[in-house]
Amino acid sequence: MIYEYFLVFLGAAIPWFEIALVIPLGIIWGLSPFWVMLLAFVGNMVTVLALIIGFDRFQIWYNNRQKAKSKTVSKKNERAKRIWNKYGLPGLAILGPILIGTHIAAFIGMTLGATKKNTTVWLTISIAAWTLAFGILTALGFDFFTDKI
Repeated sequence: MIYEYFLVFLGAAIPWFEIALVIPLGIIWGLSPFWVMLLAFVGNMVTVLALIIGFDRFQIWYNNRQKAKSKTVSKKNERAKRIWNKYGLPGLAILGPILIGTHIAAFIGMTLGATKKNTTVWLTISIAAWTLAFGILTALGFDFFTDKI
């Protein structure tokens, strides 16, 4: 059973899986909602913090990768820029996990001038809030449907 919790941690750490997918799957899988939420939060935060701390190196790698791919801007990046222009870093951090992903939100926020400290604070708040929301709603919803059967 420990490996299942490790998979929750690992899944939350991987961009594009993240907490929005991993938490509901872990709870539906029958794992403890508390441990799923805690491990998903920690897993997602570890990689987001690594991205924030190593932003300078990551930015060089990412820019080289984008130049090699093409000069077109992705839909996720465009959406992130629109959110940034309208709501700033708090909006990008709060909406990021459900619209573009936490890793992309951190990267775009820092690319657009947010400090490492502010990015860390706002993404920690956002990831914690979404972890609670996904975990509690899934646990309550899953209990609602299983109690009726």
